[in-house]
Amino acid sequence: MMGWTFDYLIVGAGFSGLTLAERLTTQRGATCLLVDRRRHIGGNAHDRYDDHGVLIHPYGPHYFRTNSPRIREYLSQFTEWHPVGYRILAWTDGSYWPFPINLNTFEQLIGRPSTPAEMAAALDAWREPVANPSNSEAVIVSQVGRRLYEKFFEGYTLKQWRRHPRDLDASVCGRIPVRTNRDDRYLAEEFQALPAAGYTRMFERMLAACGDCAKLLLNTDYREVLPHVSFRRMIYSGPVDEYFDYAEGRLPYRSLRFEAESFAPEALVSREPVAGKKGFWQPAVQVNFPNDHEFTRIVELKHATGQLCENTTIVREYPEDFGPGREAYYPIPAPDSAAIYARYKARAEAEPRTSFVGRLATYRYYNMDQVVGMALAEFERLAAAPGWQPGQGL
Repeated sequence: MMGWTFDYLIVGAGFSGLTLAERLTTQRGATCLLVDRRRHIGGNAHDRYDDHGVLIHPYGPHYFRTNSPRIREYLSQFTEWHPVGYRILAWTDGSYWPFPINLNTFEQLIGRPSTPAEMAAALDAWREPVANPSNSEAVIVSQVGRRLYEKFFEGYTLKQWRRHPRDLDASVCGRIPVRTNRDDRYLAEEFQALPAAGYTRMFERMLAACGDCAKLLLNTDYREVLPHVSFRRMIYSGPVDEYFDYAEGRLPYRSLRFEAESFAPEALVSREPVAGKKGFWQPAVQVNFPNDHEFTRIVELKHATGQLCENTTIVREYPEDFGPGREAYYPIPAPDSAAIYARYKARAEAEPRTSFVGRLATYRYYNMDQVVGMALAEFERLAAAPGWQPGQGL
């Protein structure tokens, strides 16, 4: 490694880093060194087969969706797709409930068939008038009233964020739709699918496309590399406060713990009436637990992947405080964290020869397609910059 020279040092081999590496090498002939602290590529979107042969998302479910033909076409160079309509339930008051709230949820609540018009009228009567909802509690009670807010949102949010919904930006809960029809899909984007062979295989193909122009170092902190490598520009997708040695204070994050449990076919027989089909443990890919359990959700990914096997694996997800030895999963959207990030953003914009790309580097909860879009936009900006040619190093 001593004396290596690259056009780009890319910190992080997730969606951001791999997209930029692929574009810079194949479209501009640039050389890139990708460095990641983990032992695998793909970041949190990495997937793998567990010891029981079931494909899982070890860092929580990653439901790909997009309304952008450009992003879909870009990723389709490296994967075929398995279409999925993600459907989610909530377990509360001893029953499964369709979620997000829709006409089916309303009918279960009132105990009889209904119509979109009746549901809309009921919501009008239940909602609390809030002129400009500025926090997550306000945005939900202004849409559906306090009863449904307490049933589906309040407890889940307290567990997930360890903050009351009124102390979180409206975007946290406001991103969840409320529908008066029977559309029970969790997501509304036009294109909803998973990579047919898994995310990891897609990432491997992106890396392979780079050819000899890219090198990869895993299980490595980029700061260990800095004294030994020359590069023209760094592309950084790690935590922005870490990059600046916490000069403006530590940004708050939420972390997660995942508890997997696998079931042989004979253990699922008694649950088949619950799941509604053979070989499953629960009736949907995700079940939320807004109230009575320490975990927030149970994910049984086999519902989404369509994998043909008689056994299954579920993953319980427990929110945890962020600290030493724990991964930063979710930036906390709240006024105090926004004030800290504003100072880091100013530093990042003034930082020479460094691009900050991705969730952690921009301290924002982006969907996967948004991260890809950000990386493509950064590539176009870098490709248009005058004054240098690939291979010049410093």
